[in-house]
Amino acid sequence: MRVSKSALVIALTTAMVLKPMSEAVASPASDALEADAEYALQMLYATQPSAAEMGKNAKAVLIFPEVVKIGFMWAGGFGEGVLIKDGKVQGHYNTTSGSYGFQAGAHRYGYAVFLMTDDAVNYLDRSKGWEIGAGPSITMMDMGRAKKISTTTLNTDAYAVIFGQRGVMAGMGIEGSKISLVDR
Repeated sequence: MRVSKSALVIALTTAMVLKPMSEAVASPASDALEADAEYALQMLYATQPSAAEMGKNAKAVLIFPEVVKIGFMWAGGFGEGVLIKDGKVQGHYNTTSGSYGFQAGAHRYGYAVFLMTDDAVNYLDRSKGWEIGAGPSITMMDMGRAKKISTTTLNTDAYAVIFGQRGVMAGMGIEGSKISLVDR
């Protein structure tokens, strides 16, 4: 099978985007990440009252202020975030995703995972991460769908709300995501 130069460039770029940041140490970059995460969460609450309501009822919130996804046929995404529990940062996490299918483009977005039960928080602590599709049930929502949530309809272990989407990623594919604890 012959691989085009553009496919090779995209594959290499994707590999760099997905490279784990686990060797990072506490630094001003950690402080910037925490500030970005706090700001993103406050902006989400200000623009989405239902997200603010979920935040009040959540046991903890994983917030990824910016995730970048790029690709052509093969695509990958990477972002860094923090776990906020009892109003304090409890840990640093990264999120990676990979997909294959008829797709092309690049986009950025943020997302927050509202952990609604002690079981969801305990699972995250025990497993040092979370593979979307494994573990406690999670409901993915975009901003429009999040508007329909109320305290009487919250019945899942975790809700992920996607926000701040910029760029274009068109097509369909099979995707997997993983959230991992990062030592800082």
